[in-house]
Amino acid sequence: MQRKSFDDMPCPIARSLARVGEWWSMLILRDALHGMRRFDEFQQSLGIAPNMLTRRLNSLVEAGLLARRRYSEHPPRDEYVPTQRGRDFRPVLIALLAWGNKHFAPEGASVQIVDSKTGAPIEPIMVDAATRRPIAAPDYVFAAGPAAPERTRQRYARYPQQPGPAPSPPAKPASANRKSRSR
Repeated sequence: MQRKSFDDMPCPIARSLARVGEWWSMLILRDALHGMRRFDEFQQSLGIAPNMLTRRLNSLVEAGLLARRRYSEHPPRDEYVPTQRGRDFRPVLIALLAWGNKHFAPEGASVQIVDSKTGAPIEPIMVDAATRRPIAAPDYVFAAGPAAPERTRQRYARYPQQPGPAPSPPAKPASANRKSRSR
């Protein structure tokens, strides 16, 4: 079964997923942004099969996220360095790291972002470049952009975002609260 291509969809999220939506791609970019450059470094870090690593590296080079540079002629060997497009992906990885630590790390953070001068852990947030305000609902919502086709305009008009506070968990019956306190 062939995967659907998102390249022609007008949604920037879909187009981005077409380039980096495969999990190996994001992990390779993570390692490249951490300073790994060579095939054997990626393979050792990820435990990925060589044929899969080759496909993913080629795909990331084709998407303009990594650049291939020859470092040895005999035998021919290449290294892979993040392009500006690849370096621009760093905030996405930081957002995934923070989200994963918040929701999927019951044992605590195994990786965190720290201030390089003080070593103090930081909590990343996304802010509007103009106002420096955190980008959070309900102050900021998705909307059709100037290049949006009619279908996209209709989607955002039909489903206006009106986020409110997260729903509260169902209340426990009063008898359940008494039982837990009496123990």
